Amino acid sequence: MKTILIIFNHDPYDGTDVTWNGLRLAETLRSKGQAVRIFLMNDSVDMARDVCTPPIGYDQDLVQMLKALIANAVLVKVCGTCMARCGIHKNEPYYDGAARSTMGELADWVIDSDQVLTF
Repeated sequence: MKTILIIFNHDPYDGTDVTWNGLRLAETLRSKGQAVRIFLMNDSVDMARDVCTPPIGYDQDLVQMLKALIANAVLVKVCGTCMARCGIHKNEPYYDGAARSTMGELADWVIDSDQVLTF
């Protein structure tokens, strides 16, 4: 089993499917028995807030996808600095399972991972 770290940076609903595809990959890797960890930075921190909802016409709920990964033992950490300064939902609360983290912890995860992917 490999340990795979996926770092998200984009606004979850930025008009592309970048984040959706990253979450799909995370679930596929997890279902194939790999240890998946997710780190949210920049505007991707909104994905860990319940207030973040799909825009009208978008057929995927990225928050629910992330929550499903958490429910299946995928560790999710959120950049503590980005929590206060990034995303369109600044200062909104974060849901359980998305742990506040630091650049130092991200560095440890990068060092300890077999592969690191960014979205």
